[in-house]
Amino acid sequence: MEFIKQELAQLREDNLFRRLRRIDGPQSAWTVMDGKRVLLLASNSYLGLTAHPALKAAAVAAVERYGTGTGGSRLTTGNFLLHEELETAIAGFKETEAAMVFNTGYMANLGVISALAGPEDAVFSDQFNHASIIDGCRLSRAKINVYRHKDLDHLRQLLREQQGARRKLIVTDGVFSMDGDITPLDRIVEIAAAQGALVMVDDAHATGVLGAQGGGTVQHFGLKGRVHIQMGTLSKALASEGGYVAGSREMIDYLRNKARSFVFSTSLPPADMAAAKAAVGIVLAEPARRGQLWDNVRYLRAGLTALGFTLLPGETPILPLMLGDAGLTMRMAEHLLAQGVFAPGIRPPTVPPGSSRIRITVMATHNRADLDVALAAFKNAGQAWGII
Repeated sequence: MEFIKQELAQLREDNLFRRLRRIDGPQSAWTVMDGKRVLLLASNSYLGLTAHPALKAAAVAAVERYGTGTGGSRLTTGNFLLHEELETAIAGFKETEAAMVFNTGYMANLGVISALAGPEDAVFSDQFNHASIIDGCRLSRAKINVYRHKDLDHLRQLLREQQGARRKLIVTDGVFSMDGDITPLDRIVEIAAAQGALVMVDDAHATGVLGAQGGGTVQHFGLKGRVHIQMGTLSKALASEGGYVAGSREMIDYLRNKARSFVFSTSLPPADMAAAKAAVGIVLAEPARRGQLWDNVRYLRAGLTALGFTLLPGETPILPLMLGDAGLTMRMAEHLLAQGVFAPGIRPPTVPPGSSRIRITVMATHNRADLDVALAAFKNAGQAWGII
């Protein structure tokens, strides 16, 4: 169809056309991409657990016992012992009364937000929240109030303007996936308490990473029992697939009955659940992994800064190297890949126009030699394109 051809041509002209790259290996420090061995600086497997022997063994054992699929939704034939064991493990990990798992983090946000808010309600969403939060807010049909990124004065103003709403729900990422910064959750909780609002935090990029035991943003700020809904994913630091929500037993019972993306979906397969449960155990038992992760983050951030690159400030394994122009960003990314380093270019609509960047992510399984390879490649590419 002609309009499709025209829009694809425009995407290419604007340097916004995307294509898939094939990975032929695990999400390890080094992997194989399109047939070439590359240093991976793009994975959200922050603790490097996707190839851990314990996770692979747990997944294989689950398939041997239960098979490859569950055959139905949790409310019909698809509720397995593994689901319940995983939810118990997540609740303990997140220090809540109960938890429930979804097939993806995207489905968790769609289901939870639309179950908690409706046309008579108001939701308050950070400007840089993930697309799944944005879509959950839209699906709820509530009055959507977008506050400027981490601008709590603006949040207060919007809350005052919506005092007549039946319910008020504040939703924020814990760690913002493209900027790598942490939401001021402690202050948001105080504002919510004063305004009678619920608080929901998306801990997709904080689970396993932030907090003394890797419990996420709530643990990082010492807010046990003060955040109504903790949502997150099993697919990043926990190295499996799926999403979860943790909170009070009453909240979880409500969502099991009201979250349509839970009620009407075939449940997670056994291998994913077993692997995720094993990952939670490793996160709790091996704090040294987080220590190594933070050492790597500090080393690479310091090295890139010393070379003269501009990085957004942050305290997480996400290092956004800012370039601005989409075309320059993609040329830089291709130059890095030609040197055997995969660090993807991020462009609109994922980030606002004029803020294109190389999104670098660090894993605990990178060693100092790997990071030195990365720094040499960035130096070469940065000088080639006049960035440093």
